[in-house]
Order: sequence, then C-alpha cells, then structure tokens
Amino acid sequence: MNGFLRLRHALHHPAAPGVLLLAAMLAALVAANVAPTWYGSLLGTSAVVGVGAMEIEKPLLLWINDGLMAVFFLLVGLELKREVLTGELADRRKIVLPLFGAVGGIALPALIYAGINAGDPVAMNGWAIPAATDIAFALGILALLGSRVPVGLKVLLTSIAVMDDLAAIAIIAIFYSGQLSVWSLGTAAALFAAMVTLNRTGVRSAAPYVLLGIAMWVAVLKSGVHATLAGVALAMVVPSGGRGGGSEGLAARMEHGLHPWVIFGILPVFAFANAGVPVFGMAPQSVLEGVPLGIALGLFLGKQLGVFSCCWLAVKLGVARLPKGVRWAHVYGMAMLCGIGFTMSLFIGSLAFEATGGPDYAVDDRIGILVGSFLSAVGGLSVLGLALRAEAAACGPARGVGAGGADLPGAAGGAGGA
Repeated sequence: MNGFLRLRHALHHPAAPGVLLLAAMLAALVAANVAPTWYGSLLGTSAVVGVGAMEIEKPLLLWINDGLMAVFFLLVGLELKREVLTGELADRRKIVLPLFGAVGGIALPALIYAGINAGDPVAMNGWAIPAATDIAFALGILALLGSRVPVGLKVLLTSIAVMDDLAAIAIIAIFYSGQLSVWSLGTAAALFAAMVTLNRTGVRSAAPYVLLGIAMWVAVLKSGVHATLAGVALAMVVPSGGRGGGSEGLAARMEHGLHPWVIFGILPVFAFANAGVPVFGMAPQSVLEGVPLGIALGLFLGKQLGVFSCCWLAVKLGVARLPKGVRWAHVYGMAMLCGIGFTMSLFIGSLAFEATGGPDYAVDDRIGILVGSFLSAVGGLSVLGLALRAEAAACGPARGVGAGGADLPGAAGGAGGA
C-alpha cells in the first residue's frame, strides 16, 4: 500500500508528464537501435476496425497518429476553450504579452528553417516543425525548479504554449491536409451541425457527442483534412457549462476525465511510436544536414530569440508589462524552454514527410527535434536555475528569506504547474 501511495504521489508531481515522455523517448531510441526489426514490425502491424461492410485498415503507427492523437487534440481543444472563456486568454489585457511571444516564437524558427532549406522543395515541407512548443515537457522542466519559480512565469509559459497550439491547429488544417473529398467533408460538416444543434437544445449528456464525434472522425479521415482536427471540432461544440454556464459542465468533466489518459497514456505511446531514431552507424555530421540543422537551430535559437525579443518589444512599446515577480532573466530562460518542441513537432514532422519520398527525411526531422529540444531544455533549466539562485543569494540569510523569498512575489504557489 505504501508503494502504491508513493507511486500516486509521484504521478501527481508536476514534472511527472515530462519525465514519462522522456522515458518513452529513451525507450523508443533503445528499441530502434537494439531491436530495429521488432520495432518496425510492431509499428507496421496492421489493425482493422469495421462495422459490417465498412472497414478501416491501418498500420499501428497510423492508428496512433490519426486515432489516439485525435483524442489528444480533443483535450487540447477543451483546454483552449476553457482558457478563452474563463482562463488567462479571457482577459484581453493579459493576452498581449504571450501573443507577441508566440508570434515571435513561431515566425523566427520557421524563417531559420526556411533559410537553411530554401534550395530543397521537399525539405521545405517541414517549415512548421520547429514552430511548436511541447507544453507538458516545458512545464515539467520548469517544475524541477520548484516553488522558487514565480507563478506569473508559469502562466506566461502556459499562455504562449496554448497560443502555439492554436497556431499548430491552423497550420495543420491549412498546410497539411490532402486532396479534399467533397462528399466526406460534407458528411463531417453535417455531423458537426448536428452536434451544434444538440448544444443549442441543451443536451448535456456525453454519449451523443461522443458517438457523433466518432462518426465525424471517420468522415474527416476520409475527407483529406487531417483526422485529428475532428477532436478540435468536437471540443468546440461540447457544452462548456450547465444552463447557467457553470464550470462543472460537460466540457470540464470531459477535460478532467481525459487528462490522465492523455498525459500518462496517449502521449507516451505517441512518443514511443515516433521518437525512434536509428543512431548506430550514423555519422555525427548528419546533424548538420539541412532538415535536422534547420529544426535544431529553429527550436534552440529561433524560439529563444523570437519569444524573448517579441516580449521585450511588447513591453518597450507599452502595450504589455511583465507579470508580477517576473524579471527579464526569467523570461529569457522561459523563452529557451519554449524550444522544447517534441510532441507537436514530431506530429507535424510525420505529416510533412509521410508522403514526400525524401531521402530519410522522416528520420532527419526526429534527429533535429531531439537535439533542439534537448539543448533548449538544458539551456532553459540552466539560465533559470542561475537566475533564481542569484536572487536567493541576494536576499541574504539575515532577512530570513529562503529560496522562494519575498523578492520572488508569487513563489508561494508551490511546485505545481501553471
């Protein structure tokens, strides 16, 4: 029983999602290099789901990327909806700073990647890969610093990552959808309209939304628009509260119910299926090739410079101000953590190169993502650790202030995430 309680406590630690993703990534690297035949066969295993004459057959990898990730995008959509309606993004005064940071953190990495790969039209399909931020990983790394981190910094990082997710959804819908099937797209639209009608007529039971949502996923899958966007569409129509708009409505219940399954199940499975890179026999200079170099530099340099410079610009223009207790050293360390792309970068990479036929681009993008994310995590943790230790030392023991002392307003927020 004590072991169970310790495990439960560990899983509730804010760093647990990031640690679990790291473990899944390491397991994928081991499997891809120690047992590559088994790893490839596992992901290529065909699975069929059907009702009567209607069947969908896909390899396991695509069931994970098209099916399980649709549930991930449903959770992302529910979280975005909550933030827009009642969270940080509901206050226009608090939107400006993370909006500037997110725009810089999307534009500069994409420009760096495009500048390096401009002569290769196939490689250019991956321009959006370094534009993403992995919120679970980034907040997990931030949580390692404990209660010394100002609460305002956690909120700023979360808000930037949420806006990154919004941008990623738009990018996937616009740039990474295939040839459209009008009939399938019309079917998906009709199912979406049916769910809007359920919402407007006050239906608050989950079952009809889930059943229609699954049917809409199948229609979107056949339409040419990427199937995961069905999860976002479903989140849009799920009622956000009771008839009085209460916070414990269906959307909140679904979000709370899905969160542990996604964080501790779907994302680690996705990481295991997509992070395997065969490194044995790989030349070190492989990292310097166009695709991995563009991704790595986009994540590591583009993110930190884009996020930090645009946040600085917003403050200097007088349209935003830093959160209470947050200093520019904190913002710079946080901007580096935004370069942890991992989950969304891997997902966009799978879309960018799945049908291009480029030479090993599906491997090259993973190398760049892993290198750029690792450097960003180490750099961000180091910068923030040094800044927080310097501030703790400046407080002085004579003032009776510890690592989370009075010079860090908001630090009493505990070791939790945003």
